[in-house]
Amino acid sequence: MKKTFYSNGKLLITGEYTVLDGATALALPTKMGQYLEVEETGDNGWLTWISLDADDTEWYRDKLPFAGIIGNRQHWGSPEADTLIGILHHAHVANTDILKNAKGFTIITRLTFPRHWGLGSSSTLINNIAQWFSIDAFQLLNNSFGGSGYDIACAQNDTAVLYRLENGSPVVTPIEFHPAFTDNIYFVYLNRKQNSREAIAAYREQRNEIAPVISQIDSLTDALINANNVASFAFVIEQHEDVMSVLLRTPTVKETWFPDFTGAVKSLGAWGGDFVMAAAESDPTNYFRQKGFGVVVPYKEMIL
Repeated sequence: MKKTFYSNGKLLITGEYTVLDGATALALPTKMGQYLEVEETGDNGWLTWISLDADDTEWYRDKLPFAGIIGNRQHWGSPEADTLIGILHHAHVANTDILKNAKGFTIITRLTFPRHWGLGSSSTLINNIAQWFSIDAFQLLNNSFGGSGYDIACAQNDTAVLYRLENGSPVVTPIEFHPAFTDNIYFVYLNRKQNSREAIAAYREQRNEIAPVISQIDSLTDALINANNVASFAFVIEQHEDVMSVLLRTPTVKETWFPDFTGAVKSLGAWGGDFVMAAAESDPTNYFRQKGFGVVVPYKEMIL
């Protein structure tokens, strides 16, 4: 009997970095995500794992022993295998029945977005495994990858969410977020990783003075949700970018790549690398393509 699980991808719109310290972040689930198909087999004590990209290209395949998962025996042969064993081990610790009551499994994961896009190949995997094992996905994240958990909230919700950590525990508030001007919002894939470690280090140094910034981010998140036209939306984006630029001691993405852009551009999630959000009065697709950024996705095609 085959079981299929699915989780949504994610984009963090506000609160990058500061969400770790209690800021209220706006996060949006994407129309693209990841499936996980589980089929029990008679392959005594072994799990066959196959991972497919959005174009059905097989990018990972391995055969892992139950004993290795139960014992968390990493250094199996590849970083992917080690990561997978670690996640499955913590899932097993939380619910020993799955492996105990089966002879073997064939697992197939299917992304519906290119895996390099940064829309949550890891978070959707963790949430799918948590569904399979009937365990808490936030706890599984904490025990494996770590992070704020906003991406798990997106994986589990089909609407926008306000997300914050309260004493280390996730507080997820689903909200209706359907701006009338979504035709003016686009997501642009940069595919240019910057050194996020430097930005994270700069952020960590500011933690003793973070409380005023948390308050600012909370206010900007609220303002963004309540923006009633693209001009006010763009204004809030630019304010948010300015606050984080000072905090991270890093130029904004607009200053770095698009100083002549007529509109606002905002980094999403960790600064530099994957998607940015652009807001403009007219379709900016040709502008970004002329700059060498060929993947420009309209809001309505990206966001659930």
